Amino acid sequence: MSQQTPPILTPPQLPPGCTLRMLREGDLAAYKTLRDAMLAAHDEAFTSDAPTERARSAESYRSRLSQAGGIGCMFTIAAWQGERLVGAVSCEREGRAKVRHIAHVVGMMVADELQGRGLGRALLYSALRLLGAEAEVRLVTLSVSSGNTGAIRLYESLGFRRYGQLPGALKLADGRLIGKDLMALELPAQA
Repeated sequence: MSQQTPPILTPPQLPPGCTLRMLREGDLAAYKTLRDAMLAAHDEAFTSDAPTERARSAESYRSRLSQAGGIGCMFTIAAWQGERLVGAVSCEREGRAKVRHIAHVVGMMVADELQGRGLGRALLYSALRLLGAEAEVRLVTLSVSSGNTGAIRLYESLGFRRYGQLPGALKLADGRLIGKDLMALELPAQA
């Protein structure tokens, strides 16, 4: 993605002082900083673990950058408050022919101080608009820790519906098992 990427049009509920745009190569260090902080603070909310991810380099997240027309990561939308990265959501796409119509929301995160202020909704809304513009994408999935009621309410408010649960999907370092709710949203067919 070029450095001249225009900002993404966002719904009015974006918190004051925040902007959204595609993640760029120069943003990878800020992305890693946010991700490391979120994983450390919310172990039960992420499939990745903090110690493993902390050992990764910022450059190892290059796969989260937009790959126009490619498979794998389609894009990452980054939320900024001034010069600080405060949220992000990535979308990946299936590569096999029979499932190329499916995209997955992965790595959704919002800094603690901005949770409940509409930033997560703005990120997900923008991601769904971009996915809806992709002619082949018709189904969007995600997984969320079963006890994460705030995130589940957000996803449901944007049309996602639970289609199953994987009990004990995550085993935390303290031995606790956390289930994952599996959710999906069918996008309208393009005319």
